[in-house]
Amino acid sequence: MESIVHIESVDQYNKIRGMETQHPLITVIDLAKAKAMPAQTFNFGLYAIYLKALNFGELKYGRNHYDYQEGTLVFVGPGQVLGVQPKVKTFEPKGWALLFDPELIKGTSLGKHIHDYSFFSYDVNEALHLSEKERQLVIDCFLKIQYELNQSIDKHSKTLITTNIELLLNYCIRFYDRQFITRESANQGILERFENLIDSYLLSDKPKLIGLPSVGYCAEQLNLSANYFGDLIKKDTGKSAQEYIQLKLMDIAKEKMYDTRKSVSEIAYELGFKYPQHFSRSFKQYFGVSRNEYRSLN
Repeated sequence: MESIVHIESVDQYNKIRGMETQHPLITVIDLAKAKAMPAQTFNFGLYAIYLKALNFGELKYGRNHYDYQEGTLVFVGPGQVLGVQPKVKTFEPKGWALLFDPELIKGTSLGKHIHDYSFFSYDVNEALHLSEKERQLVIDCFLKIQYELNQSIDKHSKTLITTNIELLLNYCIRFYDRQFITRESANQGILERFENLIDSYLLSDKPKLIGLPSVGYCAEQLNLSANYFGDLIKKDTGKSAQEYIQLKLMDIAKEKMYDTRKSVSEIAYELGFKYPQHFSRSFKQYFGVSRNEYRSLN
C-alpha cells in the first residue's frame, strides 16, 4: 500500500521544494524557482493556496484527477490528502504557492473567521479559474506577504501578514461568486439533478433503509464536495442545501398526508424519520399546523 507523507510544518514543505525557510509558520514560493513535488501522496497539516499559471501535470484529489490550467487557484485545508501522479509529462511550473500553519492565525481576526472560507474544503476539480485582472490581484497579495517575510520580524509583522492573507481570501470569495454566476447554466443542471435525486430518493425505499437524505449524501451522488455543493445551492436558490432538502421533504409529506389509509406514523417512517414525533415537529414548523389539523382541513 502506498505510504502517505504527512506535511506537518512549513519547514518540512520548504525542504521538499528546495526552498529556504524565512518564517516557521508561513512560506510564499515562486514555483519557477522550486523543485517539483515528488510523485507521492501527501496529507497536509497546513493551509495551502496554489496559483498555477501553466499546465504542468496532473494531481489526484480523492477519486478525481485534475489538470491545472492557466490562471487557476486551488485551496487545500489541514487534513486534506493530495497526490502527485507519477509518469505524467510535466512542464516548467510557473505560479505561486502560499502555505501557512494554523498556529499563525490563532488569536487573529482571520483565525476567528477561517471556517467562513469554505473553499478550503472544495475538491481540486472545483478550483477557482481567474481572469487576467483577478490573477494580477492575487499575485499582488502574494508579493505583499513575501515583502513582509523579507523584512526583520517586529511587532507589526504578524498583523500585516495575516491581514494580507485575509484580503486575499476575501477577494477569492468575490471571485467564486463571479464563477458561480458565469457558470449559471452548468449550475442549473446540478440543481435539476439535485431535485431529481431528492424526489427519486424520497419516493423509493431508501428513507426506510437509510434514513433522511443528508447534504453529504446528495453531494457525493452529484460528484461534488459537500461545501462546494452547499455554497452552489445557497447562491443559486437563496436557501441552504439542508433547507432545500427540507422543502422537498415537506412537499412530499403534504402529498402523502392526503392518503388517509396510512397512519401518520407510517408516513413518518416512509419519509425516513426515525421517530414520528420528529416528523410531527418538523411538519408543524413548516406548515404552521399539526399533522392531524392539516388532515382535518383537507
